[in-house]
Amino acid sequence: MRRMLAKIASALLLLIVGVAPTLLMAQTPPPAADAQDTSARRTVLRFLTDSDYPPFNYYDEDNTLTGFNVDMARAICVELALACDVKVRPWAELLPALQKGEADAVIASHALTAAALKGVDFSDRYYFTPGRFVGKRTLPKLDITPEGLEGRKIAVAKGSAHEAYVRAFFRDSAIRVFETVELARDGLLSGSVDVLFDDGISLALWLNGTASKACCEFKGGAFMEPRFFGDGVGIALSRDDPQLKAQINGALRKLRENGRYEEMVLRYFPLRAF
Repeated sequence: MRRMLAKIASALLLLIVGVAPTLLMAQTPPPAADAQDTSARRTVLRFLTDSDYPPFNYYDEDNTLTGFNVDMARAICVELALACDVKVRPWAELLPALQKGEADAVIASHALTAAALKGVDFSDRYYFTPGRFVGKRTLPKLDITPEGLEGRKIAVAKGSAHEAYVRAFFRDSAIRVFETVELARDGLLSGSVDVLFDDGISLALWLNGTASKACCEFKGGAFMEPRFFGDGVGIALSRDDPQLKAQINGALRKLRENGRYEEMVLRYFPLRAF
């Protein structure tokens, strides 16, 4: 009887030893899917832009696509260790092409607007389009505030956001409205106004070009109020790829931290506009 019980115990022990690994393997859950699978498969980052918005995206004298946006796209690719494919499409085709999956991102100075956000997502802002004041270099130093410009003649373009802004906040100034911004600039050159208030980026290009005759300079800092000047400019992305959005935002942060962003800004805007 004792021998029989010993044999049964041995058989049970062998059965347990043989079956236990199988049970353990069956109960071990499969490894979670790698969250980086998508990025691991991506070797090229496909950007779209247009070609007729200098100095942001344009063909240079050698017919090479260049500009601030183009350099920014390539710098992002370097940060992400990806090959960069930057192709040109007409402006009206850019966001529809992104929505169709024909590109990963669009970098063409799209402002973050409610209309644009209905169809695509955006990265963090990589630049803003502030309002700026300019005046003659010979003009005595001014305090660029509503109090500091009280009674001063401010030129603005008719119907612009800049006209609306000065009417809202510089009510004690003498606001001079011109049909176009070019006429407003002429008014500044002729001395019929004290300062001009307009888009900082276009003013930076004017000040740095020959049309300004080296007359003028920025006065005061940038005015960023989104209600008047927009909520900034971002890289348009698909709503279906939050991982790419996080990667591009990370690359933008690194470009600011390592000084590469500032280098690109000053290359295209020697007079810092934003």
